[in-house]
Amino acid sequence: MLRNTHIVFIWLLGCLCPVITATDLPHQHPNPEAVVLQVQRRLNASLARRGLLGVHENDQVSCLTGNPIDDCWRCDPNWEADRQHLAECGIGFGQHAVGGKGGQVYVVTDHSDSGNPGSLRYAVTRPEPLWIIFSSDMLIKLKRELIVKSYKTIDGRGANVQITGGGCIGLKYVTNVIIHNIQLHHCVPSESDGDGISIMGSRHIWIDHCSLSYCKDGLIDVTLGSTAITLSNNYFSHHDKVMLLGRSDGDEMDDGMQVTVAFNRFGEALEQRMPRCRRGYFHVVNNDYTQWGIYAIGGSASPTINSQGNRYIAPPSTNAKEVTRRMDAKDEDWARWNWRTEGDIMVNGAYFVPSGDGLGPQFAMASSVEPKSAGFIDQLTMNAGALPPTSGASGSNYGDWNFFGTTYGSGAPRLPPPSTTSILSAPFVTLFLYFIINYGCCVLPL
Repeated sequence: MLRNTHIVFIWLLGCLCPVITATDLPHQHPNPEAVVLQVQRRLNASLARRGLLGVHENDQVSCLTGNPIDDCWRCDPNWEADRQHLAECGIGFGQHAVGGKGGQVYVVTDHSDSGNPGSLRYAVTRPEPLWIIFSSDMLIKLKRELIVKSYKTIDGRGANVQITGGGCIGLKYVTNVIIHNIQLHHCVPSESDGDGISIMGSRHIWIDHCSLSYCKDGLIDVTLGSTAITLSNNYFSHHDKVMLLGRSDGDEMDDGMQVTVAFNRFGEALEQRMPRCRRGYFHVVNNDYTQWGIYAIGGSASPTINSQGNRYIAPPSTNAKEVTRRMDAKDEDWARWNWRTEGDIMVNGAYFVPSGDGLGPQFAMASSVEPKSAGFIDQLTMNAGALPPTSGASGSNYGDWNFFGTTYGSGAPRLPPPSTTSILSAPFVTLFLYFIINYGCCVLPL
């Protein structure tokens, strides 16, 4: 028979095992330059394929843009029949985000924020993996922040989906979330800061083809040790502080933050933070910076910033021509930060101030494939932002769904990750069974 001390030890071990396992998980890529190289290879392959097909297959080349994400799925006329293929199209640090792949398809039929079956809020709070789509065009006015659980894809393709109001979207300590083809605007504080999308303590996140504007705080904030993230093909406009990657200089957990910012278009009436980085590694590749008010890319606390193949169009003001801005550091300190520019095009007097290894050839040697010039920017970012509903897609028949708004899709459902309740209750179940076996009763002795 186990002694009381042994029972207590087993109970504590059961409580701590999930924590120990979680801290042992790989939170960032051990070689970020390898991820950068992979992005460039996929981009080069996509552009080369477009060029080769242009000679013989004019219909298909009209669809191809050289953007490896879009070319992965948009040229398939039957993409609606295999929506979950999108999860195989990611690039960069967030490329392994599977979202709700393998789970059931949930169709949002209720535009209200009721939380009832059929609503978006109901879907994102389910514990199981879900691929969430929309039955028709919708304007969803949130009453409070929309907290999304792990293993979810919010897929707005084929419909005009707008989210506004309180919040808006919060990803807090979750993994494997994809948000695609959603318009977020006029987000205001409501149990949150009023960000368009707030990502906290999360990993394997992919935000693609979203349009964001007019939010009270940031358009996208990534903080508290989040990593393995890709922000791609988005359109940003009408905002001051656009994108925050790292909350505070003192947050050491952000040392492992790795974010890819690719194929985005930074549009009208933007001031700064495109992005504003702290500590981690940030690959800013093939974005179109049409204007800024104060600066485009800024940082503090020694972040590594790798700028490749972007187009920077400086504003008319002679005081805002510099792309970069270092904060809260002396010149001799930020001179050691690794910031580099490669293949970027500077327009209207724009200039990028490199530093650290970005000044020397050894930094460029990390990649054996030259990044594509910003001369390709127009075709790579031509579809940035939420895509318009395709012909015949909006309001189309997705199949019969039941009262819970669920369509049973192809593929076996992924087993959901254990919930907090199940993790915490496991030691108590073990003790309960132990006393039944040894004492023949179902009440723990006091």
